[in-house]
Amino acid sequence: MKRQVFVTFCIIGVLSLFAYLGVRTWNSVSFDRNCSGLLKRAGDANTVEMAKEQLKMAVNYCETHELTSGYTSVMYNTPDEEIGFWYNNLKSSLGELNAVVPNATQMEKSNVLMKLRETLLDTDDKGKTVVTCPKGISRYPYNLLYGIWGIFSLMMIGIPWILIRFTSSRYSASPLGRFRKR
Repeated sequence: MKRQVFVTFCIIGVLSLFAYLGVRTWNSVSFDRNCSGLLKRAGDANTVEMAKEQLKMAVNYCETHELTSGYTSVMYNTPDEEIGFWYNNLKSSLGELNAVVPNATQMEKSNVLMKLRETLLDTDDKGKTVVTCPKGISRYPYNLLYGIWGIFSLMMIGIPWILIRFTSSRYSASPLGRFRKR
């Protein structure tokens, strides 16, 4: 009977973990499609108009989903997790794009686009171009809840498994703390 209860908890934990991973994946894909993908396109744009259009959609997404202030971290705040700075950079870049007059020279337009690219995109250690975003922003503002959910799911799997494994009548603890078969 006790074993069935433990197995039931393990199954609930596995289902909870799959749901957790599914929701996290959904959030990540949604953010990539609706924000960071648009930022990448704005950084890659060849004209001020194209960049302005893409950046405006990304800024609207941030405002709609309240990604305008705060930190993505739970325990302590670091500069790479500050949403306010990142959002203000996006707004400032959009303002610069809006300030470009239609009769601006090609050099002026190119300078604005290069500055935009430097603001929106970075190169990682492998030389790949990546969008500059705070870490964990796709989970914001529920970072703490996702952390608790993940830990809870793992505990629902781990603790019953340990109890099943070591309360079985086939095993007993030796004085040295190791487990051996009887």
